[in-house]
Amino acid sequence: MNMQALLRQAQSLQSEMLKNKEEIDKMEFIAEKDLVTVKVNGKKEVLKVNLKKDEDFSVDDLEILEDMIQVALNDAFKQVDKETEKKMGKYAKAMPGLF
Repeated sequence: MNMQALLRQAQSLQSEMLKNKEEIDKMEFIAEKDLVTVKVNGKKEVLKVNLKKDEDFSVDDLEILEDMIQVALNDAFKQVDKETEKKMGKYAKAMPGLF
């Protein structure tokens, strides 16, 4: 394989990788845990936190709610990682050490 063909192939691969990453960055991921719903984007930025309304929150309830927010956020971030692996994992296999 000549060097020019290899360079064109690398440029094409880079372009495809950037396109896939941009798609993931624009996606929204929603995770729901009991009283908490969170929405994040593919850049792992929190877009929205929604709490189901309950009139009788105690201090214990708030601690549980904090835990639910943490779990929901972690779940949403795992969704981002899964989508990233699905779309970008093929590049890591093609070029070990890239990611």
